[in-house]
Amino acid sequence: MTTPLTLAPGRGPDGAARLAVGGEIDMSNAGRLAEALDSRPGPLVVDLTEVEYLDSAGLSVLFAHAERLELVVPPLLEPVLTVSGLATLATVHRSGARDEPQG
Repeated sequence: MTTPLTLAPGRGPDGAARLAVGGEIDMSNAGRLAEALDSRPGPLVVDLTEVEYLDSAGLSVLFAHAERLELVVPPLLEPVLTVSGLATLATVHRSGARDEPQG
């Protein structure tokens, strides 16, 4: 059974635009993620801490916005972002360690 995708826009304590994402991101719902990213122009912190699965469709959406994203990721997703090359295009932080950029 898949975990539904959740998208929660908001602002961080510093006023930065944020999008908290949870569940599974795959080809069945990557369009919803794309719409959420498209609707929030400018720099954006995307918190992927609660994401359990990310396939190539989800990666493609993130790649399209990489230059303006700051990604907060759980250890599970770090290798995916590194191998795909996304970690070299976007700022990536390990969840719980925002001051330690990865990649």
